[in-house]
Amino acid sequence: MTGLALFVLAVYTVSLLYITVYCLLQFNLLYHYKQSNNPTKHPVSFADMVPTEASTREFMLVGAAPGFALSGSSLAPAAEPTEYYPFVTIQLPIYNELYVIARLIDACTKFDYPKDRFEIHILDDSTDETVEIVAEKVKEYKAKGFNIDQIIRAKRQGFKAGALRDAMPRANGEFIAIFDADFVPDPSFLQRTIPHFADPKVGVVQTRWEHINEDYNIITRLQALQLNVHFTVEQTGRMNGDHLLQFNGTAGVWRTKTIAAGGGWQPDTLTEDLDLSIRSQLAGYKIHFLEEVGSPAELPVEMNSFKSQQHRWMKGGAETAKKMLPSVWKSDLALGHKVQATAHLLGSTIFLFVFLCGVFSVPLLFLMGELSVFGINKDIFAIFLTGLLSVIGIYYTANVNSVAVEGQSFSKKILKFIVLFPLFLALSMGLSLHNTVAVLQGYQGKKSPFVRTPKFNINTVKDKLKASKYMKGKLNLITVGEGLLSLYFLAGIAGAFYLQNATFVFFHGLLAIGYGAIFFFSVKHLKFVQ
Repeated sequence: MTGLALFVLAVYTVSLLYITVYCLLQFNLLYHYKQSNNPTKHPVSFADMVPTEASTREFMLVGAAPGFALSGSSLAPAAEPTEYYPFVTIQLPIYNELYVIARLIDACTKFDYPKDRFEIHILDDSTDETVEIVAEKVKEYKAKGFNIDQIIRAKRQGFKAGALRDAMPRANGEFIAIFDADFVPDPSFLQRTIPHFADPKVGVVQTRWEHINEDYNIITRLQALQLNVHFTVEQTGRMNGDHLLQFNGTAGVWRTKTIAAGGGWQPDTLTEDLDLSIRSQLAGYKIHFLEEVGSPAELPVEMNSFKSQQHRWMKGGAETAKKMLPSVWKSDLALGHKVQATAHLLGSTIFLFVFLCGVFSVPLLFLMGELSVFGINKDIFAIFLTGLLSVIGIYYTANVNSVAVEGQSFSKKILKFIVLFPLFLALSMGLSLHNTVAVLQGYQGKKSPFVRTPKFNINTVKDKLKASKYMKGKLNLITVGEGLLSLYFLAGIAGAFYLQNATFVFFHGLLAIGYGAIFFFSVKHLKFVQ
C-alpha cells in the first residue's frame, strides 16, 4: 500500500506543480500588463501611412483634417493636408451560417472607409440556404456600388484554412481583414486598425473580442469571464513583454505579404490562426494587439456548441504545439521568450493536469495515513496556493479593472466577480475530461474535421434558442463520464467526512459541481436537436 500511496502522491504532486508553474508564468503576463498600462503613445493616423511600391500605381489621396500630412511623400505639396488609404480585402470565410451571415455582410458594408478602397470576399463553402442568402446580399450591395463577391470553391478542402488559402490569389488588398460569421464589426474598425501598419514590422493587428450576448445565461457569462483574460492580460502582457502573440482567427487584419512570409495558410491543424501567427512572427513580423478596440461577437449559448468549440481549440492547440515547438526552440528568440511561447503553445495541456490532479486527489485522501510515516501531511499542499492566488489576480484584473468591463459600476463588477469566479473554476475543472480527450487526440495526430460552432443570432435574453438544423449531438461516452465523475467527487466529499479530513473538500466540491453542471447542460441541450 505504501508504494501505491507514493505513486498516487507523485502523480498528484507533478500535476499540481505543472499547474502552479503555468499560473506563475501567467502572472508574469499580468506584471507586463500592469507595467505598461500608462504609456504615452503617439497616436497613429492615415497620415502616417506610406504607399508601397506595389500600391503607388493606384495611389489615392483623400482630404484629411487640418494638421495631417503624408509622411515620406515625394509628391508635390497638396492644397490641403492629405491621408493615404491603402486598399483592403475583407475576407468572410463561412460554412452554413444562415442565421447570422446577413448581419455580418451588412456590418462590413457600413465601414467608415472609402468605398472604392476595399473589397468584400465572402468565401462561401456552404451547402444549405446560406448560399442563396449570400447571393441575394451580394446582388443588393453590388447595385449600391460595393466591390463584393461570393467565392464558391468546387471542393471544400482544408476547411477554413483551405478557404483562406484558396482565396489568396483573388485578394487585391495590401491588407486583409478577416471576420467569422458571428462577428458584427464596428463601422470604425478599419479606421482604427489600418494606421498601425505604418510600422513596417507590424504584420498583424488583432482587436479585442466583445460579447454581444454575455448576459444571456450562465454559460455565456462564464465564457466572457475567461475570454476577457485572454483579450486583456494575456494578449497585452505578451505584447508588452515582447513575447509571441496570436491572431485569433477573426476580428484582425493581416499585412498580405506577411501571410506569404509565414508560409501561407496551412490546413494541417485545427487552429490555423495560431499556427500562422507563430510562423509569421518567427519570420520577423510583429503582432500588434489593440485592447482599446472591441469587435462584438456572439458567444455559444448552449453547452454542446460550447464543447464543440472547446474541442477544436484544445485539439488544435495541441496540434500546433507539436508542429511549432521545435521551430520555436531552434529560433534565435531569447530564452525567456521561448519559455513564454512554450507555455502559450502548451496552454491546452493544463486541462490534462487538472484532470489528473482531480482524479488522483480522491485516492490520495484515503492514502494520507500511509504517507504519514514519511512525515508527509496535508500542510505540504499549501505551497501551491500561489498558483490559485495568481489566477485570482489575473481574473480580477481582466474582469474588474480592464477596458473589457468599462462602463459598469465598480460595485457591480466586484459582486459579479465574486459570484462568477468560483463557478468559472468549477466549469473549467468540469471541462477537463472533455478537453483532455481533445488534447490527447491532438498530440496523437488523430485527424478530425473542422467542426464549426453554430450561431443563431441571439443578441439579448429576449431571444429564444429553438430547435435548429445546426444543432447536432447525442449522449456520448464523454458526457456519461462527466456524470460519473460528478458522483466520484461526491464520494470523495463523503470520504472526507468519514475520515474527518477536510483537505480536499473545497476542491472536490468544485469538481462535483463542475462535472455535474457540464453533464446536466449537455443532456438538457440535446433537446434542441431536430
